[in-house]
Amino acid sequence: MTEIAPGGVIETDSGGRFVAVLSGLVADTEAVARAVTAAQVAEVRVLARAGQLAEREAATQRGSVREHDMVLRSIAAELGGVLRVTDRTVQQRIGEARGLVESYPATLDAWEAERITRGHVRVIVDAGGLVPAGRRAEFEAEAIRLCEGDTPNRVRAAVEILAERTAERSFTERHRTASACRRVRVIPGADGMSDLVATVPTVIAHGILDRLTQQAMVIADSRHHEGDGDGDTRTMDQIRADALSDMLLTGSPTLDPSAVGDRPGGLGAIRAQVQVIVPALTLLDADDGPADLVGRTPVDADTARALAANAPTLTRILTGPVDGTVIAVDRYRTAQSQRRFLRARDQHCRFPGCRRAAIRCEIDHTVDHAQGGPTALWNLAHLCQRHHSMKQFTSWRVRQHPGGILEWTSPTGRVYREDAPVPLVAFTVDPPPHPPAESVPPF
Repeated sequence: MTEIAPGGVIETDSGGRFVAVLSGLVADTEAVARAVTAAQVAEVRVLARAGQLAEREAATQRGSVREHDMVLRSIAAELGGVLRVTDRTVQQRIGEARGLVESYPATLDAWEAERITRGHVRVIVDAGGLVPAGRRAEFEAEAIRLCEGDTPNRVRAAVEILAERTAERSFTERHRTASACRRVRVIPGADGMSDLVATVPTVIAHGILDRLTQQAMVIADSRHHEGDGDGDTRTMDQIRADALSDMLLTGSPTLDPSAVGDRPGGLGAIRAQVQVIVPALTLLDADDGPADLVGRTPVDADTARALAANAPTLTRILTGPVDGTVIAVDRYRTAQSQRRFLRARDQHCRFPGCRRAAIRCEIDHTVDHAQGGPTALWNLAHLCQRHHSMKQFTSWRVRQHPGGILEWTSPTGRVYREDAPVPLVAFTVDPPPHPPAESVPPF
């Protein structure tokens, strides 16, 4: 039997037995994860040795490049028989393994030591393709440090910007070339369906998705308030797709549940929101370093400056000189300023591992307002609806420490620290110069 306790926490009649069983499952999961990591690293090293063997054997033979490649193909086919995959797949995995072993040895060691996960390894290797060989060790060390503190999806943008800073061609220069390839195309599918694919700048793509999401939420809310009387059972993805088709074909949403009589509804007035952090030097056109589409991907300097020039408001963010966390924003007096500060500080949902953008989250009182928790910055943080509900209706507990650090405690008593994210690009203030020491006359 399960019941909701007065505080909203799910309890069971078995008392501590549930927590004991869950603790055992967590321990087993840790052990399995450790074994899987050891096996995966061992496989990478074996495949790398297979590639090195093929290279040494081919070097002893005279013949064409094709004949040398046959040695690797033969080895790949042999290993494929054991692994039950095709020789093409094994040959690709051999190449990836050699790249990791030979070009990213510190990353492999960190993975083997369980300091990072396989997902982190993929983030580092993918971003590292831009980094010159002479600076790879420097990039690798900093990327590992970033990865140790968070999940792969959350650190991807930080690692990509780190790689951009060491690339031979600037991100802005490469973006100018890539933007010439923007296009729209239709890829025919099955059952009378097709994919409409638009290749556009990343900020535009996120803006399109954000506007469609806002419109879909209005439609879904309207359906909910009306008791679903029209039988509309569409998912959010389906509503977004319908809204996109509607606007592209008619110029504005025609099927708008927020319309009243002959008056237009509110869907057409919805505008996209994206949060971009631009370094001061980039804003002043003194540097072409990338900006940050918060927590997701780098943004080229030209786009960042264009967004800043047309933005209705700009918020100046000051960060700590040591840990880089947000310590202040421009105005800081009203409730609106609190929301501005929290959005700049949190960037995303503050439950461990969640990347849902702050603009799509709710501001939660760490100590519930109903229990006397004040509406003060030290008691507020963004949580998405899913994790807001978990905090309210399960045994997960959270405490907030200075600097926006959240300390989450799971039902089994495990503690997960969630630091306030460090902006990937940030404004800072120089420390005041020390006044010259006063001369003291001798006695």
